Amino acid sequence: MAGVLTFLGNVPWWLWIVAVIVLVAIRDIFFQKAHTISHNYPVVGHLRYWLESIGPEMRQYFVANNREELPFNRIERSWIYASAKRENNYEGFGTDRDVYAHQHIFIKNAMIGYKIPENHPNIENPYFLPCAKVIGAFNKRKKPYRPASIINVSAMSFGSLSAAAVEAMNKGVLKAEAYHNTGEGGLSPYHKKGGDVVFHFGTGYFGVRSKDGNLSLDKMKVLVDENPCIKAIEVKLSQGAKPGKGGVLPGAKITKEIAEIRGVEVGKDVLSPSTHKAFSTIPELHALVEKIATETGLPVGIKGAIGKLDQWIELADLMKKTGKGPDFITVDGGEGGTGAAPPSFADHVSLPWVYGFASLYKIFQDRGLTDRIVFIGSGKLGFPAKAAMAFAMGVDCINVAREAMLSIGCIQAQVCHTNKCPAGIATQSKWRQSGIDVTLKSERLAQYFKTFRKEFLEVTHAAGYEHPAQFTMTDIQVNVDDDYLSSDLKSVYGYEKTKVGFNSMKELYECTYLGGKSNS
Repeated sequence: MAGVLTFLGNVPWWLWIVAVIVLVAIRDIFFQKAHTISHNYPVVGHLRYWLESIGPEMRQYFVANNREELPFNRIERSWIYASAKRENNYEGFGTDRDVYAHQHIFIKNAMIGYKIPENHPNIENPYFLPCAKVIGAFNKRKKPYRPASIINVSAMSFGSLSAAAVEAMNKGVLKAEAYHNTGEGGLSPYHKKGGDVVFHFGTGYFGVRSKDGNLSLDKMKVLVDENPCIKAIEVKLSQGAKPGKGGVLPGAKITKEIAEIRGVEVGKDVLSPSTHKAFSTIPELHALVEKIATETGLPVGIKGAIGKLDQWIELADLMKKTGKGPDFITVDGGEGGTGAAPPSFADHVSLPWVYGFASLYKIFQDRGLTDRIVFIGSGKLGFPAKAAMAFAMGVDCINVAREAMLSIGCIQAQVCHTNKCPAGIATQSKWRQSGIDVTLKSERLAQYFKTFRKEFLEVTHAAGYEHPAQFTMTDIQVNVDDDYLSSDLKSVYGYEKTKVGFNSMKELYECTYLGGKSNS
């Protein structure tokens, strides 16, 4: 044995490298059958696969220019990073955006802007910007809720995101006085760090699931009673990433903790069906919304990506007839989001947010229902100019998902579906998520939200208004095409939004139902 060790110790280091290369070459040529490139070009062929694996990072840092990358270009990401870190988020020497490009947004400034009077809430708090409507007020729910922030965290589940990421976001929304949508993975301990919560469930009914996989209202009542942080409930009909498609959570990824939160079995594959078991028709959905609201006392809403409109028309007609229905509607954009999806769904199924929302809003407006509904927009709206466009079209709040991820360190590596997120956000790897400093990242999300609201208010004041709810369709102009160069939103989409009943920011500040307080 000593002789073998002596022999091995006398082998030159370079010979070990040669031996490893030879072994890899033998494996490539004679044993592996999956990859033609590594068979025909042993050893060096591996370089091709390595370069492909870091393609997104290479393109975003060395190839793409500041404005061309998708889903978020470098300028957009840099603005979020700088805002979250309280760094300089300005740009100099004028815009480098093509202001004549299709869909470019122009916000019309007033000749004399809005001047904040003395004793105004924004004098003391320049970040104060709550929703102009109270969710559940029209339907007289027992526990109406006014979101204290017009920007909030969209539906992202614990399981899709790491425990550290979810905890950082919840602590962040507490600091920013916003709310945190749970996503369909159930209410985890990491959602209960003091921030307001919107409990969201989909076809898997995780967290409120009976043993046979159906929705359990008894479990929902207990969940709401035990967790006062839950301010509203959202029923997911579809999501922008993959509308109309369910999913499978592999048994190998279901830890004991996830199993307890979701109400499933450890190690057993869990199916999220494409459709709900709790309802199959619009009247049944309408009845379920009312039943949940009655049982829990909370406002109840629905979330969907917009495609065909016939069933939305049926819902609006039923709401008009009964005087009841969802308290809020979250409209997701077909651009996709944090959910992993086949390209055929992410690229082609459902309408982009701006087209989908315009089509939906007109349905409810034609029936005189817009006053009773809080409309929430979700689809790359986490930038003041895009938010101004959304509010002008009829939105009352926005939810952000990927923008929130960027604020806590996401680098847009686009590997959310692989469990190998290098930033530790979209992964269950303990090692990868250990790099997230929850306290620091929660502060960064909060600062992004605060900076967004402050700049959005400044844009609003420049347009002559006190609150973004006052924006009209004629306040925003967009480039259309080469023949019909530019026009306001009213001309482009064929409607003017219903005027929101906003009186003053002071009235919102003094509202009994204003959220944003600690639930610890």
